[in-house]
Amino acid sequence: MRDLTFKIAQRQDAPLILEYIKKLADYEKRLDEVIATEKDIEKWVFDEKQAEVIFALLNDEVIGFALYFLSFSTYIGNVNMHLEDLFIEPEYRGNGYGKSMLKELGKIVLDRGYGRLEWTCLSWNKPSIDFYLNIGAEMKDWELFHFKGKSLEKFVKEQK
Repeated sequence: MRDLTFKIAQRQDAPLILEYIKKLADYEKRLDEVIATEKDIEKWVFDEKQAEVIFALLNDEVIGFALYFLSFSTYIGNVNMHLEDLFIEPEYRGNGYGKSMLKELGKIVLDRGYGRLEWTCLSWNKPSIDFYLNIGAEMKDWELFHFKGKSLEKFVKEQK
């Protein structure tokens, strides 16, 4: 691996974080869903400390990022690192950089004494699913559900 290093994001990286969020959303065919702003990133990642970001750098050039936050597992009685986003620039894929990023995240999990590293993957994203299974990750049988925007407001205001 040629000079791959990792850097923890700082407040001044908010524009770059947003840029990578948009790159991932574009890959996932969901760019139109991104409403996050640099101010949102500054508030929730740096002021409120609700997430962390690391960048993968190859010869000091950013080639990818990962955004994660903590969740809690009642089963194991410990926090988990939930990997929300992982993106490696297309021209650098297939060189082990994604695996290196996951290993770096795994080191953080172990160093901090967290219970596990977990993430979700879109069901249509077969290349990523195959990659995760190939490196030994376990696929669980849960489906992800969520409310947002108008549907959340409607649900909360419902009388019954």
